[in-house]
Amino acid sequence: MVSKVTIDENRCKGCGLCVRACPKKIMQLSKTKLNEKGYHPAEVIDQEACIACASCAWSCPDTVITVEKE
Repeated sequence: MVSKVTIDENRCKGCGLCVRACPKKIMQLSKTKLNEKGYHPAEVIDQEACIACASCAWSCPDTVITVEKE
C-alpha cells in the first residue's frame, strides 16, 4: 500500500499534535522552514514508512493534513 500525506504548510500553526499522534514517528516540526505566519510547519520525514492510519489528520485541530491511500 502506498500512502501520501499532504500538509497545508501555510495554515499549520506548528502545535505538534500530529507529531505526538503518529505511531510510526515519521512526523516532525520543520527545523528550517517558517510559514507565512512565522510557525515551523509539520512535515513528513519518511513518506515510505507511513501506514496511512490518519492519526495525524485526526489530531490536527486546523484540518491541514490530508492522508491518501493508493
